[in-house]
Amino acid sequence: MVQIPLKSVTLEGDLEIPEHAVGIVIFAHGSGSSRHSPRNKMVAEELNQAGHATLLFDLLTEEEDQDGEMRFNIDLLTERLVEVAEFLKTNPKTKSLKLGFFGASTGAAAALKAAAHLKQKASAVVSRGGRADLAGASLPQVIAPTLLIVGGDDTVVIDLNNQAFAELNCEKKLEIIEGASHLFEEPGTLAQVAGLATKWFSKCF
Repeated sequence: MVQIPLKSVTLEGDLEIPEHAVGIVIFAHGSGSSRHSPRNKMVAEELNQAGHATLLFDLLTEEEDQDGEMRFNIDLLTERLVEVAEFLKTNPKTKSLKLGFFGASTGAAAALKAAAHLKQKASAVVSRGGRADLAGASLPQVIAPTLLIVGGDDTVVIDLNNQAFAELNCEKKLEIIEGASHLFEEPGTLAQVAGLATKWFSKCF
C-alpha cells in the first residue's frame, strides 16, 4: 500500500510496478466503488502481466465517500487525479513512467478531464462503461489516444459515448462488447475489456 499526500487529504492506494515497466495506469473508479473493486483489480492484474505498472487508489476518503454528492463531483475527482499524476511524476519509483488513465462510470469523465488538463503528459485513456459525456467541454482538449469501451446491452451509455466520441479530436476508438451490461458481469465480457485495455496501453506506451 502507498500513501498519496495531496493538498487537502492523504489517499491510500495499491501500487504495482513490474520490472521494466515503461508506463503506469492510474485507475479512476466509479461512484460507490473503491480501489478494492474486483473488476478493476482483474484489469490491473492483466496490465501487470503485460508489464505495465498500475495504481489503484481511493479518489475519496472513507468519510467523503459517505457523501453522495462528492461521488459525483467530477471537478473534485479530476483535481485529485491531476494531483496523483503529479505525485507519480515526482516519486523516484514512477517519475520516468508514461501516464495512462483507466476510468469507469463517473471516473471516466474525471480521467478524460484530467488528461485534457495534463495535455502531453497523459499518454492514453481507456473508459469502461464510462460517462465520458460528463467530461463536457474538456473532450475536444484531450490529446491522449482514447478508447471508449461500452457494453452492447448498455444502450443509454452507448448513446452518451457516441456523443462524447464525436467531441474527441484525438486518436480514438469506440468498442462495443456484445452481450455485456453496464458492469460487464456476464461471463467473458470483463476479460474482453481487459484485453482491449491492455492492447491499447501497450500501443500507446
